[in-house]
Amino acid sequence: MEHRLSKRIPGRVSLLVFKRGMPVATGLVQDASRRGVFVATDYDDIKLNQTVELELYYPDRTMESLRRLKAHVVRKSEQGIGLDFDMVENDALCIAHLLQWLQKHPKAQRHYSPMH
Repeated sequence: MEHRLSKRIPGRVSLLVFKRGMPVATGLVQDASRRGVFVATDYDDIKLNQTVELELYYPDRTMESLRRLKAHVVRKSEQGIGLDFDMVENDALCIAHLLQWLQKHPKAQRHYSPMH
């Protein structure tokens, strides 16, 4: 049985994955908690413990809703990557916004498109 320190909230939010400031992949939040997120992506050129940035795109908002979070890779699988927010600098309000949005829109899904 898995023991987690914070509850996972399922949902879908499109995002871009950045390494060293450069966008390298698209993905989709599958679930998130205060401590981390699982991103569904086919991108696999990533190492455990590597720090990445996520640029989240909330489809019901304008460009001002683009948010960036830093995380480090704690798990890799064929389905995607598990990322942890601990030990990196993040805006707690940004994480709270993600969790609130997922609770309100558990089935929302859209490809990354910041211009729409």
